[in-house]
Amino acid sequence: MKSTFPESKGPAQRASLAQWLTYLESIHPSTIDLGLDRVQQVAENLALDFSNTTVITVAGTNGKGTTCRFLEQALLCQGKSTGVYASPHLLNYCERVRLNGNEAADDVFCDAFERIEQARGEVSLTYFEFGTLAAMLMMTDANVDYAILEVGLGGRLDATNIVAADIAVITTIGLDHMDWLGDSRDEIAIEKAGIMRPQGLAVVGDLDPPATLIDYVAKQNIDAWWAKEDFTFRLTADNEWEWQKPSSAGYRFSMPQIPVQNVSTALAVLSRLDLLPSLDKLQALIKTVSVPGRRQKIASQPDVFVDVAHNPQACALMRQWIGEDLQGRLHIVVGMLVDKSLSATLDELGCIEATWYIGSTSGPRCLSGKVLKQHLQPKQQQCAQTYDSVTDAYLAARESAQTQDRILVFGSFLTVADVLAYHRDSSIQ
Repeated sequence: MKSTFPESKGPAQRASLAQWLTYLESIHPSTIDLGLDRVQQVAENLALDFSNTTVITVAGTNGKGTTCRFLEQALLCQGKSTGVYASPHLLNYCERVRLNGNEAADDVFCDAFERIEQARGEVSLTYFEFGTLAAMLMMTDANVDYAILEVGLGGRLDATNIVAADIAVITTIGLDHMDWLGDSRDEIAIEKAGIMRPQGLAVVGDLDPPATLIDYVAKQNIDAWWAKEDFTFRLTADNEWEWQKPSSAGYRFSMPQIPVQNVSTALAVLSRLDLLPSLDKLQALIKTVSVPGRRQKIASQPDVFVDVAHNPQACALMRQWIGEDLQGRLHIVVGMLVDKSLSATLDELGCIEATWYIGSTSGPRCLSGKVLKQHLQPKQQQCAQTYDSVTDAYLAARESAQTQDRILVFGSFLTVADVLAYHRDSSIQ
């Protein structure tokens, strides 16, 4: 059937995914353009329909990716079909959409982009909005049982919010993206609360939710479960932990590969949906679920860990585990983006004894290593060197480290991606 939309202005027919992505980067003057009207209009042109799909929307400063991954795997092990939208990616754009646990193929993305390009007419879309609509189109085409949407920025005005969530999830609320969301937890909480719907279901995993969020939930009559009230977790002896709901028997598990708090939040979501897997399946999931770039060990002798932590809250969590069972010295490789809370983020690691290797990042929000070094505490600056790139910083750390030492790479998705790409292209194990 002939399309009712204007002729595509995009790349030539049969364009590659790389060509499409180059085009998407060129068609909107801003990387971020918050607001739902434009993307909603294109979604209506595409006739996107999630009426037969349960939508789980996940917002939060940290913990979104690991919570989404655990939900996905828990649903898959029960025979449910799933679609997951996550961002940003590390090495391959196709990481942003998973259908039934598998990354979507290049040609599926290209087909979705072509259809969106026809449907948008003269409507301007950002790179992120184009990708969000593509993810939604793939999920509706696949008729998945459960669509898990990870919010990109905030919540209220994020493109994922054009679809009403059947259950809204807020993992944590910390200070990040303050130029867009506000400079306090109270302000940021309201932006994230925007994914909730009046009288809808919600789960809040933050252990100390701001008063503004509590007030919002009450005023909108939202049926929310709260961490520490409606579900709890506690660490026990022998490297184990317990999860429990009031008036019910608790579950006891071994420690997971992802943060316990995020597993706890995911279990609450599954419980709310009456979809908790059997205990044996849960035990297996908790042992095996991991997410690239989150506390990921990529090499041994010396051990190398990468983590995309890039704000104070994430670094505070990282501080709790990076020194565990450390036999030698710690070497820290860091590269950050210019729009982050640099001093506050680095201060979270100020009490750790380490040698620092500071790399310059690249791209529109790049930050030189020399500038980043000035945000270290004076004691840290004395044992820090700067490098022209993250890769150069990492290679210097590897050259200095002994086999019993540990290298930590953190600061940005781009920082971790550079080191992962180096490992992919080399023979390091």
